[in-house]
Amino acid sequence: MPEPKPLRADARRNRARVLEAAETVFARDGTSAPTEEVAKEAGVGVGTVFRHFPTKEALLEAVLLERMRRFAADAAAWAEADEPGAAFFAFLSQWADMAATKNAYADALAAAGARLPRLGAEVGAAVREALHALLSRAQEAGAVREDVGVTELIALMVGTSRAAEHLGDDPALRQRTLEIVFDGLRPAGVRPGRSARGPGASA
Repeated sequence: MPEPKPLRADARRNRARVLEAAETVFARDGTSAPTEEVAKEAGVGVGTVFRHFPTKEALLEAVLLERMRRFAADAAAWAEADEPGAAFFAFLSQWADMAATKNAYADALAAAGARLPRLGAEVGAAVREALHALLSRAQEAGAVREDVGVTELIALMVGTSRAAEHLGDDPALRQRTLEIVFDGLRPAGVRPGRSARGPGASA
């Protein structure tokens, strides 16, 4: 099967504008927001949206994939941060924040009868590689117990993100719940240290 022709520069800009608008609208109004609202936010006609994304489900899939690509890039940046233990737990907090939205997209696709897309081997591999680097550095620093692997870590955080949906809009309660999970990842007797600066933060 021949590969699709690359988009013209103006078409690429329109597609990027629609994706950015869709993320804004879905975050603000929920994933049930109409496609017409996405077109309005993007400043394009609804036909332009459907030209790039023939169905609402295709648009949701594209937004989800773009979010995961950005998350993979963030994971790689955290893997290079100072203070390995603090960086590891700061990254997991970011994971939990992102996952709440990711779950909403996945649920919307499932409700529409669409198959959740495989997010691409390159994206999944990048996330796992960065998680492995983060975990290994944190374990070497004595901040994380030695018997935790990447597979267990991912399963734990997926479960935590789902559990967070039941906590409501209470950041303090959500943070306390995360700390309980994080305490289970720390070696016995180790208490949390100072917070890590995010990737690119100034001193």
